[in-house]
This record gives sequence, C-alpha cells and structure tokens, in this order.
Amino acid sequence: MNETPAAGSLPAGSVTRASRVVCRQRHARHERAARALLIAAAVVVLHAASVLPAAAAPCEDLNALPLSGGAVTGATVVAAGAFSLLDGPGGPVSAAFASLPAFCRVAATLRPTTDSDIRIEVWLPAVGWNGKFQAVGNGGWAGVIPYSSLARAVAAGYASAGTDAGHTGNTAAFAPGHPEKVIDMAYRAVHEMTVHAKAIIAAYYGNPPTLSFWNACSTGGRQGVTSAVRYPTDFDAIVAGAPAVDWMRLHAGRIAMNRTVNKTPTHVIPREKYGMVHAATLNACDALDGVRDGVMENPRACSFDPQVLQCKGTDGAECLSAQQVETARAFYSPVTHPVTGEIVMPGLERGTELSWATLGGPQPLGNAVEAFRYAVHENPSWDWRHFNLVTDLELSDTAHGGALASADANLKPFFDRGGKLLMYHGWSDPQIPPGNTIAFFDRVVEIAGRDAVGTSVQLYMVPGMNHCGGGSGTDSFNSMRAVEQWVETGEAPSRINASRIVNGIVDRTRPLCPYGQSAFWDGKGNPNDADSFACVAGLETPTSVR
Repeated sequence: MNETPAAGSLPAGSVTRASRVVCRQRHARHERAARALLIAAAVVVLHAASVLPAAAAPCEDLNALPLSGGAVTGATVVAAGAFSLLDGPGGPVSAAFASLPAFCRVAATLRPTTDSDIRIEVWLPAVGWNGKFQAVGNGGWAGVIPYSSLARAVAAGYASAGTDAGHTGNTAAFAPGHPEKVIDMAYRAVHEMTVHAKAIIAAYYGNPPTLSFWNACSTGGRQGVTSAVRYPTDFDAIVAGAPAVDWMRLHAGRIAMNRTVNKTPTHVIPREKYGMVHAATLNACDALDGVRDGVMENPRACSFDPQVLQCKGTDGAECLSAQQVETARAFYSPVTHPVTGEIVMPGLERGTELSWATLGGPQPLGNAVEAFRYAVHENPSWDWRHFNLVTDLELSDTAHGGALASADANLKPFFDRGGKLLMYHGWSDPQIPPGNTIAFFDRVVEIAGRDAVGTSVQLYMVPGMNHCGGGSGTDSFNSMRAVEQWVETGEAPSRINASRIVNGIVDRTRPLCPYGQSAFWDGKGNPNDADSFACVAGLETPTSVR
C-alpha cells in the first residue's frame, strides 16, 4: 500500500448520510444519564473485565469513552461495503472490503509509557455480531494496521481488533534509542490492544465477548504464542500459523544460511536450476503417499540426496556441480553453532526448492538484516557482511532483555485455565523452516506433558503450502472453525479439510493431519477428494542428510 490513512484518521466517505441518520436515531433513544453510566462502567471494565456495562452505546458516543493510558481518536459508522483503502488511483486494496457489513469503526492511540505510540482499530459489526472477539496480527516488522484481516473477521461476524504494534512502517528502524517501543513491538502492544478492545466491545454492545480468539500467521503467529505465555488470560484460544518463535535465533539462522549458500560464486545454484532439483525431488518421493500429484504429504519420509544430480563432466543446466551439491545439502541441513553444535535454525524441507531464493538470494532476508542492524547493534550503518554467528547470536539472545526472543515454551498457565493453541505450518515454507515450529511444539509438550496434545495444543502440517499460503498444496482451510469446534468439544480436530483453489475453482481437497500423522491415499477413491485419504501415524523417516 502506498497511501493509507493513519489509524486515528477515518477517511472521508466512510460515513454515508444514511448512516448518520441511523446513528442520530439510535442516539435519541438513549438518555444522557444512561450514557454517563455506560462510560463509567466501561472504565471499570478496563481494570476488571467481569464488570458489565448497563446498556449498549451508539457508535459515535464511543468518541467520549475514556481509556486508561490512551484515547479514542475516532468512532464512526461505516456503511455496508463502503470501506476502502486506496492504493493510489487503483482502487481498493482488498476484495474482502466489498463484503463487509455495516460496522462501527473505532480508532485509538495507546500510550502505556511516555515513549509508546500504539495505534489500534476495533471494528464492531452493527448487526449480526456472533458475541465473540477475534484479534488479528501482523507480518514482518508490523508498523501498519492489518486491515484485510480485520475485514475477514468482521465479515465472519466477529468483533475484531488490530494494531500497528507501536510504530509506523514495516521496518525495525524505530528501535535504536527506543527500548519501550521495542517492548511494545515484542508483546505489549498486542496486550494493550486486547484489554482496550474488550472494553470498547463491552461499551458498544452492552456485554463483553463470550469468547476471545487470536488468529494470525508468521509474526502474527509469534504474537499469539507470546501472548499466551505472557498474558494467559487474554485469549481463550489461539490460532498461530507458521509462528516466528525463537525469533531472534531465526533471524541469525537466516543470515547464516544465506552466507553458507553464497560462500563462493561457484557454490551458488542458479535459479534456473531450482526447477530441475525440485522435479528430481518429486520424482524420488512424490508417490510415497500413494499418489503422484506434485505434492509430498510427508517430506520427512523423503531421503532424496542431491548428490544424484552431480554432473558427470562439466557443469550443465540439468545437473549440479560438486559445489552446488554442497549448497543444496546446506539448504536441507540445520544451521548449527560453530562451537557448541546446537541447532540455531532447522533446515528447509524437501519440496521447497522452487523458493530457495527466499533465504538464498544474493543478500539475506531483509527482516533478518533489520533485526541485527537496528534491534541488536542499533547501528543503521551495520553491514550484514560482518555478521558472525557466534558473537552476533550471543548479542541477539540478550538484546533488550530478550524481549524479542519469543523463545519461552511454558504454556502451562494458559492451558491450566482451559486455553487452546492450534498451530499450523506449510511443509514447503521457504521463509520460516517448518522444523522451527515442530521444535517449539515439542518443547511445549515437554513442559506441559503428553496429555496436553489434542486437549490443549495441536499442530497441523500443510503439505505443499508455502509461507502462510500459496504453493502447490491445499492452502485454503478454516482454522477458526476448527479451533471453535475444539473449544466446544474439548478435543482438537482429528483432521481439518483443506482445499486448493485455482482460478476460483476448488480442484483438490486433502485432510490436514495432526502432527505425527500424514495423509495417505486409500488407492480406490478419487485422489483429488479428501475423503479418499486417511491420516496415518508414523510421520518421520530420517533423511540421508539432516
């Protein structure tokens, strides 16, 4: 987006003449004394969520709602289908906006510290609210309100909230000299947003939400998991896709892998060869799930070794040089500490070859460079070519008191109060190695106990899916419906049906299986139908290079 309004500035045209009339009519039906009682009650809600306001408030009355450590900067009714953000003259950024019902749009700025400047928006369906709250998260270094995610939540009937995480622009350039803003980005902004959003929801509807959910991927997945660790009462259930946990070590691993696969010019695998390596991988392992369909249901059962592609003579388009074989193996292998041997970041999985440029391009991933440039060294002139895995990893572990690490896997307080954590991750993710989430899941279970699996925590791997979506697999599925059913029944889904949509048409469905199982074709039914697949235990066969 090139041009978006500030969180506290509602764009002209969002409020139609009809919506103003509706708002005035509702306003006339509420006496000033009732509104004063409502606002006073909402302040109490801010400090004690069990207090219920006496009555619902008109949307525009929320402009006067006092917030502890913050202020409402705008509250207006947006007519059905009227919301848009302009990308220059090109029109709406997201098709999700067209299906929005009428809603009350509340913008606020929160300042829990003198250096904080957290922008939030809370969107409240004018009709058809399902009684629940779904908070949504960010990507990358945040810095912008996640409008499209807000729209999807509201269109599904939820009251929703999103934040810019306390700074402007998807960059870490805010960090030097601003330790409180770093803490806001790390975890505090989401908590402050959640507390105030619940108060605003209670003020508008006259009741607090019956259930509170978090739903986001990548950085948003990290935000959800970190919220469960630090603020176990904020949410009843959390959906965390490809969560960027162990965040600072992940950044270190990304830079280290990039340096390895670009060790010398002769080690670089030209992008033109990615497809050849991918085809060879599928040829070796695609049929292990019972059907050849261009997707490996279980990449860890694949023992493909790129050594078989080594050129017999001179380097060519259909083979890899000895140095390029070394590089291909490095993509699949974990980044390890040069001294201790501990795993800093798992390797990519087989099946990711088409996207190796994400971590293996001429320069490291920008998000990782910014982490060390601004948050670790606090030096805008820091050059990634000076990165040293041993010393820089030690610095990143302790930077800002470890606020950005997101490494804590103790979710027992969240689970003990009935919280549910549903994680998912694409097997073909080229940006956050799936093994990063698997390792975190294992640590969670080690602390909480095996009984937590399926009752409090579950992980679903998505074959063929890239980072949070895309790829050749079935990347379309309703994780919110799955987690809501889990909350209702007390048991995690035994499978989640997913679809692959091509040109607007579903051409394939598959079951997403709980981690430890993978989908296997029955050999008789339609291989494009999820009902022809069973989730079979026995996930991992060690590969020849790990």
